[in-house]
Amino acid sequence: MKILHTESSNGWGGQEMRILKEALGLRQRGHEIIFAVVKGGKLVDYARKEGFTVYEIDFHRRSILSALIKLVQILRRHSIEIVNTHSSLDSWIGGIAARLVRCKVVRTRHLSTPVKGGLNALMLYRGLADFVVTTSSGIIPTLARQARIPLTRLRCVPTGVAPIAVDPEEVQAFRARLGVNEGDILVGTVCVVRSWKGIQDLVEAARLLKHLPHIKWVIVGGGYLDQYRHLVDSSLPVTFTGHVENPFSAIAALDIFTLLSTAHEGISQASLQAAYLQKPLITTTVGGLPEVCLEGVTGLLVPPFSPAKIAEAVLKLAEDPLLRKTFGEAAHSLVKEKFMLHHTLEEMEKVFLGCKIG
Repeated sequence: MKILHTESSNGWGGQEMRILKEALGLRQRGHEIIFAVVKGGKLVDYARKEGFTVYEIDFHRRSILSALIKLVQILRRHSIEIVNTHSSLDSWIGGIAARLVRCKVVRTRHLSTPVKGGLNALMLYRGLADFVVTTSSGIIPTLARQARIPLTRLRCVPTGVAPIAVDPEEVQAFRARLGVNEGDILVGTVCVVRSWKGIQDLVEAARLLKHLPHIKWVIVGGGYLDQYRHLVDSSLPVTFTGHVENPFSAIAALDIFTLLSTAHEGISQASLQAAYLQKPLITTTVGGLPEVCLEGVTGLLVPPFSPAKIAEAVLKLAEDPLLRKTFGEAAHSLVKEKFMLHHTLEEMEKVFLGCKIG
């Protein structure tokens, strides 16, 4: 199949990583993948580095007509069969372009938050899409109701993880750089630091447990770090690492993995990677996080905006190495059974093929 991905987001986070990873996997399976990405978007360089044909599109409201014309030209030039749209503006423009050339459209909804209702939902998820993929199952009933589409046109396809190997020496070196000694418990999160990632709640939980010096905390990832660094003083054993190109050693160095999002989360890549690496999980109940952090099975769930509950969950796991081991093993088994990359690729192939012949 010939598939065009459109993306009007200029960031580099879980959504863009999912698009690229999926494209690489489907290319290996014999499909031709083209990209149409907003000018200056970080996905542009990453996709070109992997050898994909990438068009930079002026995805802005002031340039809707020129973007539409360029997309129509791309669709015809490459005889595209499926357009996979991802963000709001490219879904409008890409959907209209596809309709003009009678091309099928798959809309991937990466966030777990409810979509804007009314005409917006009807057009983006019904009129301008033949099929809708979500990254967590919790949003499907609401989306079906808002867009008035049958459940047969919706499917949850989580972003699966590829097998992960880590170097034990790199893991130990990471812990050593943080001053983590034998017997210490390292608690942390790995994310692009944004307003909804619960960073303030993690810091406040660390403050509640600062009388326990063997519990140390780390926040791995780039983003809006300056909004949170001031929350940490010398009395708190909390470290911000900034962006880490290969985060797997950092995840493997943790004793407890947390993801404390307050909104927007689908099924988080970082939580899946931590689960694969046999880490016990503490996450909020937001979006698709409870689909990986199964309460009492792979980890502990806490409400969003709840530092005291986070501290309580951390203390419970810190004091019980057997429970950490049990949760970690169960988490690994869950990912192997349901959330590997080959599962994602197989399901997306079914979606695209179904649209093509439907």
